[in-house]
Amino acid sequence: MIQPSSPPPRKSLAREAVELLTTLAVGMVIAGSIHAVLFQPFTIPSSSMEPGLVTGDYVVTSKFPYGWSRASLAFNPPLPGGRLFGRDPARGDVVVFRLPRDPQQIWVKRVIGLPGDRVRVEGGVVFVNDRALPQVALGEVADQDMPERRVMLARETLPNGRVHEIYDGGPGLPGDDTRTQVVPDGHYLMMGDNRDNSLDSRWPAATGVGLLPAENVVGRAELIVASWKPGASLFKPWTWLDLQPGRFLKWVR
Repeated sequence: MIQPSSPPPRKSLAREAVELLTTLAVGMVIAGSIHAVLFQPFTIPSSSMEPGLVTGDYVVTSKFPYGWSRASLAFNPPLPGGRLFGRDPARGDVVVFRLPRDPQQIWVKRVIGLPGDRVRVEGGVVFVNDRALPQVALGEVADQDMPERRVMLARETLPNGRVHEIYDGGPGLPGDDTRTQVVPDGHYLMMGDNRDNSLDSRWPAATGVGLLPAENVVGRAELIVASWKPGASLFKPWTWLDLQPGRFLKWVR
């Protein structure tokens, strides 16, 4: 005669609580490691990178292409300077970085000048090593964030053949004419694509970005996951679905 098996002993509440806390802790460590070492999301706070990035874009940034520094970590901890496995960005990369004068601020711009380059702007045209970056006008459009502002949409080509679009607000505006800057080792010259609405390396570090130290780089902007309209907030649940159409899963170019 087969005897019925007895049910397995139930776990105590204390043991179940310990297992749950252990699972949560492991999950937090894994998530924190991914956040610290591989990827980090950011929300674009301004229109300086229009038309490619607009206010409200939720962008995933990869940290491994350029190596790691304290700027790559949350809260910019007081660690030694320099970069671990450091590599220069490619010209034209859209880079997320900590502002040199206030590392708690995280900005995003495009790399225009690499170490050793000579860069200047004349009449709104960028010159790298005395060669003008070709621009092709595509027509007048409305600024994404300020529809009442009319700008020229143009296609700009970098010396390495990479192409991106810019906004030009017209002639004679601040930043349209600059002195030649020689980019030193361990630094980059950054510009916003919304050329007449961007504080960047055309301005000194006290007011703009200045020449960006490599150790301030957080990572490379890779993917627009989604985009929220201005005014949306995590603390306002009724705004969570205020999404901007057409801005889902778009690669940053």
